[in-house]
Amino acid sequence: MSGDVIFRTPRLVARMWEDGDADLIQDLHSTIETTRYMSGAAPWSREKCEERLRSYFDEQARDGTTKYKIVSRDHGRFIGRAGISLFHTGEYEMGYAFYAGEWGKGYASEIAAGLADWFFAEGIAPHFVAFTHPDNLVSQHILKKIGMRERGPIFIEGVKGVEFEMTAAMRQAVT
Repeated sequence: MSGDVIFRTPRLVARMWEDGDADLIQDLHSTIETTRYMSGAAPWSREKCEERLRSYFDEQARDGTTKYKIVSRDHGRFIGRAGISLFHTGEYEMGYAFYAGEWGKGYASEIAAGLADWFFAEGIAPHFVAFTHPDNLVSQHILKKIGMRERGPIFIEGVKGVEFEMTAAMRQAVT
């Protein structure tokens, strides 16, 4: 399954990770720009990137979904990661991160919509959630744009966030 295509959008491909991709994850999360709204709000260590890569393989094998490697359809260039994985609450959680140089191109909206469509088409679960930092207004806009509804505040590792939810019916209402 390593490297397999999971789904495509008009400009992006979600692929399974491959052994050795911890370098990509570390490069993506090596700046405060790409980590400031995440738990810890600091660049990721090599150890954390290797642990995340292992967890992506484990989640995919166990749950049939994880955070995926996102590449451009035209050149196959790695531009970020995105997916839906099982959160410790037992709910599935959507998340995405792109290189800062890729922001403003509509990739986050495109992959979030693609993930929602794929998730419900696969019948993985009846709903999923997403969280944002309260100051991440761009991400909040994207989640609302694809049809997610704000559920309220949530605390993750002591940091207050904004929680959103989506059901298949909510997604169908915007497509």
